[in-house]
Amino acid sequence: MGVYLTPIIIKKIIKIKNLTGWKLAIDANGYLYQFLSLIRLPNGTPLKDKEGKITSHLAGLLFRTTKLLCDYGIEMIFIFDGKPPILKSKEIIKRRELREKATKEWIEALEKKDYAKAFSKAITSSKLSKEMIEDSKKLLNFMGIPYIQAPGEAEAQAAYLASIGEVDAVESKDYDSLLFGTPKLVRFLTLTGKEFLPSKGIFRKIYPEIIELKKIKEKLGITREQLIDIAILIGTDFNEGIYGIGPKKALKLIKQYGSIENLPSNIRNKIDENFNEIRKIFLNPEINKQYKIEYGIFQEDKIYDFLCNEKGFNKERVKTAIERLKKFYERKNQEKLEKWIN
Repeated sequence: MGVYLTPIIIKKIIKIKNLTGWKLAIDANGYLYQFLSLIRLPNGTPLKDKEGKITSHLAGLLFRTTKLLCDYGIEMIFIFDGKPPILKSKEIIKRRELREKATKEWIEALEKKDYAKAFSKAITSSKLSKEMIEDSKKLLNFMGIPYIQAPGEAEAQAAYLASIGEVDAVESKDYDSLLFGTPKLVRFLTLTGKEFLPSKGIFRKIYPEIIELKKIKEKLGITREQLIDIAILIGTDFNEGIYGIGPKKALKLIKQYGSIENLPSNIRNKIDENFNEIRKIFLNPEINKQYKIEYGIFQEDKIYDFLCNEKGFNKERVKTAIERLKKFYERKNQEKLEKWIN
């Protein structure tokens, strides 16, 4: 879910074409969850293969990724979550309970033939399984697109890549990457320009946006460490926060008192006693530094076999994505040749 910082965030609305030539570290799990949520039939049922296994995530991964690569020139490195911190266990349990509740309500809505409600509940019931993740990695391998397995939080690994200049920015819907130290965060990298709100049962228009950590710190007059303290007061994936304290109030408190330690006792006593551990998660996360970022071998035949023969995808639709990949690799090879000549 991430931390809710929207009211105090400084952002710049852009168009996808503004990111042409950029290299982004993608929060892979979040990226795939988008497809699991939205690529569904009108009654909320996700796409499935002949064995009943969900394939919505693979459809989104193939078609959106190839379009961003070929049509917009945006290169991507996918980062997969590793083992979550122990402090995240409560949040994981909470998410599971919400999915179970949504699944039950989805089935009930289907029985009543209330398909609008069924669709909204189905979105919230999405679950990304280990098998889905492994299938996604397999498809990325066949596409020749690089990915990194993070030892812990994917956004921490992605922020590290951005902080050392391996990528131009992190792409994620959540603000956590800022707490992990990414200089730039890209949100809403979508081709549809809309987001479904399950609680309201409607779509809303969204636009890609860039958020810069430096500008937030300068505008708000705070340090990254203080931004983390603000997040802890509001609530993160690792703590519940304090009831009644939102982003603006948390900002005011931290600016006035400097840090959690200096807060009045009536507030400080309500804060999770593990707040120093939460700070460490953001400031000193476990990072995989033994990685390689390079494009692999584009395996056209294996993509067709995996998606069409094994997963039941339409061959003509897959061909569209294949043609995009061919154009992308032709361009990459031409760039290599020009560098070698020069």
